[in-house]
Amino acid sequence: MIETLPLKAPDPLLKIIKMFREDPRTDKIDLGVGVYKDASGATPVMRAVKDAEALLLAQQKTKTYVGQQGDVDFLRLIGQLAFGEMARDFVSIQAVGGTGALRLGADLLRESGAKRIVLPQPCWPNHPSIVRAARLEPVDAPFFNIAEQRIDMDALIGAFDQAERGDAVILQACCHNPLGADFSIDQWKALADALNARGLIPFLDLAYQGFGDGIDEDVAGARVLLERVPEAVIAVSGAKSFGIYRERVGALFVKTAETSRPAVMSNLAAIARANYSMPPDHGAAIVREVLSDAALRASWREELDHIRAHIKRTRAQLAAERVNSLPMHLIALQKGMFSTLPLNGNQINVLRETHGIYMTDAARINVAGLREADIPRFVEALRAVA
Repeated sequence: MIETLPLKAPDPLLKIIKMFREDPRTDKIDLGVGVYKDASGATPVMRAVKDAEALLLAQQKTKTYVGQQGDVDFLRLIGQLAFGEMARDFVSIQAVGGTGALRLGADLLRESGAKRIVLPQPCWPNHPSIVRAARLEPVDAPFFNIAEQRIDMDALIGAFDQAERGDAVILQACCHNPLGADFSIDQWKALADALNARGLIPFLDLAYQGFGDGIDEDVAGARVLLERVPEAVIAVSGAKSFGIYRERVGALFVKTAETSRPAVMSNLAAIARANYSMPPDHGAAIVREVLSDAALRASWREELDHIRAHIKRTRAQLAAERVNSLPMHLIALQKGMFSTLPLNGNQINVLRETHGIYMTDAARINVAGLREADIPRFVEALRAVA
């Protein structure tokens, strides 16, 4: 049986990572993998994270299970960070990274009777895979005009008509991957109205809090929506905000009526039990220590502010360049780590093969991974192909 398994196509992003690693050129530029890099090209461990790990090493007395819900103090603190006081009324469970939280949420929606999830396009490439794995139907919705670098709200809301009551819509809370295109407060209000009118459930994906305009600023729109809808599912990742990618820190939150909360928690526990049983602890414990200690929290905020300023500075430098017909000036208006350029497949291949510049097949670039020293060569390469 096993020997009859067909060969699967490689994941598009993992394929780019492999190609970059095998490229012998010393001046190659990696704009594919979604991690923050400092001026030297490294992805450093935050000082607050190191200090939190030292505290854990000195004080932790056991490695036994933390329980199926996970670290409840971590859930309380990360919930407050994202949603403020309204988090007290949300059902919560720790997950294996933001991806694991998305899968938990999709499985919960299926158990609740949902049949499909609307995916604004372009979306994070793993969203459709997660939706299909949960045995739900992904419904593509036009969302962003790449050539003009703008959100098309009419097309997005119009696509909601393809879904039925009880279905869901995945919306990225901030710093959109792969577009960097975030909703305004008025657009969040319009989304809430449209979702309520059609009986659809917002499924928020929050992965980059603090990478756009600030900790509270980045979730202001999502909070506006959550205040206006009766039900919501929210996947939260701690990987980027705390720089602990490999620790797989995530959580799922559910807004629902008080009478429904015990059933929601029991279903989440059953889904988790059949998946990974108990959540990992180390990354969540780091986040808990950082957020519960005033000095560590201040240190983390300071370093996160520095990271955000670095990303904004890189965006401003790219936006100041003139590259033929490419709308480079709009990059400065976008948020977070990513932007997607209006390039075709041939241009992307030339950038890889001739210039050693790697981005995804959809022309997503990791702005947060571009060193200042590499900007002139990157811009010249764009001029050569655009």
